[in-house]
Amino acid sequence: MIEKAFTWMANRVAHLAGLPPAFAICVLIVVVWAASGPIFGFSDTWQLVINTGTTIVTFLMVFLIQNTQNRDGAAIQAKLDELIRVSRAHNHFIGIEHLTESEVEEIRAKCEAAAKRHDRKIAETAANKVVAGKNGTRHAAKTTGAAAKKPVAGKNSSKKKAAA
Repeated sequence: MIEKAFTWMANRVAHLAGLPPAFAICVLIVVVWAASGPIFGFSDTWQLVINTGTTIVTFLMVFLIQNTQNRDGAAIQAKLDELIRVSRAHNHFIGIEHLTESEVEEIRAKCEAAAKRHDRKIAETAANKVVAGKNGTRHAAKTTGAAAKKPVAGKNSSKKKAAA
């Protein structure tokens, strides 16, 4: 029950703190404080009021915002894990946020290398299609050795047969 109450309060405060009126209220407080400086003779107490107030608010907001971000991050991870689980992606990616930084970096490097290999393969396929299109064939013919040296029968070859 305490956890639910804290979650509700953290969400509410984080939401309200991010609204423009909250910023306007904070600016107004600072302006009023600065304008009251001459009245209080810019005393140590006058400075202590703003320092103490901002320190307390900052201290509390760090914990509230961190709690909100932790829950948001965990929810996003759960959603991504479910997408990985139901797709053709590799299930070993589920839960990698719990690995060490170096382990995650190793996986990221492997993914980048796989993406580069995939990009090269797509580029080669596209280049083969372009070459095939220029040669007038539908598919890029892969020829090797003697097969590449075979003469192609054309108009001139049939005339030579007829003349012989």
